[in-house]
Amino acid sequence: MSLSVAILDDYQKVARDLADWSRLPAGSGLTVFDRPLGDLDAAAAALAPFEALVIMRERTPFPAALIERLPKLRLLVTTGMRNNAIDLAACAARGVTVCGTGAVGAPTAELAWGLILALVKRIPAEDRALREGRWQTGLTGSLEGRRLGLVGLGKLGTQVARVGQAFGMEVAAWSPNLTDERAAAAGVTRLEKRDLFATADVISVHLVLGERTRGVVGADEFAVMKPTALFVNTSRAGLVDETALMAALRDGRIAGAGLDVFPVEPLSANSPWLDLPNTVLTPHLGYVTKDNYAVYYRDALEDILAWSAGTPRRLLTAG
Repeated sequence: MSLSVAILDDYQKVARDLADWSRLPAGSGLTVFDRPLGDLDAAAAALAPFEALVIMRERTPFPAALIERLPKLRLLVTTGMRNNAIDLAACAARGVTVCGTGAVGAPTAELAWGLILALVKRIPAEDRALREGRWQTGLTGSLEGRRLGLVGLGKLGTQVARVGQAFGMEVAAWSPNLTDERAAAAGVTRLEKRDLFATADVISVHLVLGERTRGVVGADEFAVMKPTALFVNTSRAGLVDETALMAALRDGRIAGAGLDVFPVEPLSANSPWLDLPNTVLTPHLGYVTKDNYAVYYRDALEDILAWSAGTPRRLLTAG
């Protein structure tokens, strides 16, 4: 059974090299899109010919309005096992099978520390200054003895906590469901949300975005932060009130922010974020590692082969 297959949002142009796509059913065609597809109409027109799509998690959204305009679509494979940008109920209603893939390690935790260190040690600013002929333009900060505040203490938050502890930081955490016992098991102090924001020197966000957590960090939280404190978000932009964060940075009510996620991605060339000097910004790199991508595309190919053989694996369903 031949298939018309498309891979979306291959920004780094590596998908063809990270899996043996010659294993697709005989006669199948493979198309790779390495740029965003544009608005709903543009995406519908570009994707209409394809029966199977491999999508990178949460880059191109798949709401019901798009799925309904893809009559040939029968299989949707997303990297990872969670993708909030897919309307799974709409897929089920149209008879579209949705599958996920594995992943490796916790690269987002590593990136969170990259942003924290870049801010505390002024790495981007001093790099620019040095290249411009200036030497030691400011004082850097220290981590030992400071408080790291984690919003979320799951897999990623726990890994970030361990690194903070290795730096000699005091680590505290809050999440809607965090208990004293679970925090203590990670060597972390559980605090109420307001107390966490009021006392932390660095806040790092590690929650899953959902109805209960959307906008969980807003104006009230930024209002109580220390003016010397730093804020880092490598999770999802929807967890944070963007307007409130921008205002806190512009007004100097917090010292800086490291961000890997934004409400609209890719970030536009005229985004106001680019005008804020007290930020370190990365283009949603948390999961963008060679090891992760190798697993993503290997598993995506296996999903396609399993589905075409009538034995789909790693199924994602609504509810």
